[in-house]
Amino acid sequence: MRKALVVGINKYPNANLFGCINDASAFGNTLETNGDGSPNFDVRLLTDVPTKGDLKGHIKNLFAGDCETALFYFSGHGFFDETGGGIIVTPDFAANDEGISMDDILHVANESKAQNRVIVLDCCHSGSFGNPKINGGRNAQIGEGVSILTASKADEASVEINGHGVFTNLLLDAMQGGAADLRGHITPGSIYSYIDQALGPWDQRPVFKTNITRFTSLRTVSPQVSPEILRRLNQYFASPGDHFKLDPSFEFTNDPAIEHDFVEPYADEKNVSVFKDLQKLTSVGLVLPVDEQHMYFAAMHSKSCRLTALGYHYWRLVKDKRI
Repeated sequence: MRKALVVGINKYPNANLFGCINDASAFGNTLETNGDGSPNFDVRLLTDVPTKGDLKGHIKNLFAGDCETALFYFSGHGFFDETGGGIIVTPDFAANDEGISMDDILHVANESKAQNRVIVLDCCHSGSFGNPKINGGRNAQIGEGVSILTASKADEASVEINGHGVFTNLLLDAMQGGAADLRGHITPGSIYSYIDQALGPWDQRPVFKTNITRFTSLRTVSPQVSPEILRRLNQYFASPGDHFKLDPSFEFTNDPAIEHDFVEPYADEKNVSVFKDLQKLTSVGLVLPVDEQHMYFAAMHSKSCRLTALGYHYWRLVKDKRI
């Protein structure tokens, strides 16, 4: 079971925001299903939660039990207190009691029995999450199985543009496929990498902290290469250093029935099928032609192809029966 608490707060006394509910709704809708429409997370969407007590109760409920993954997303105001550290602000904020301490949320997540606990914050000063003030904010106190992704560093604001947060806009792009690996899996690490590369050195900087032994997939989309083709890597390359020998029979256009120059051996149906796999693997950077720029010429000139470093990685995953 996978569950998510997704919170967006726009209405604050004298300090309204405009994109937080949009962001929370869009993120929750994306998280509910995978790219093929299959169920993903059971999402509870909360907007404009009125009080600190209400929100804290929902957070405790999220991390209760022993589900496979519990995810908390918050978009709203954030605050940094010199003595108390980071705080997610609730509409009933008051001086010296602005909302829920990020340290308290981390403690609840650390104590949870859920296998994976993921916290995603789009608010100012969110990068202070995971660095409790109890130790001067120097060392992260993150329990095993916890991953934290924040919109900005501890001393930075998080920006809204055109009714959406800059961070969540990129987060949605990542979740909709921008951060997917070749198999279609999207993980907290790949999301951070996607957002990190999209934001420049003068922009707000995302923060990623984790204490895990293995990434969990937060969503899947259609893979760039089907698992069936990936599993043939070991068939085409018995060892990672092998070269796969090509000749003109692998190119389907090299056929006397097609009006252009052709050479022997003519297109062979079985070889053409293999070559289409290899061309697909080339298009995603797993295979490359040897001594030619394109696979077509490698075939027509009877050259070969080989695995790239990334291709070797996936070759090894196939060998270890992980694909």
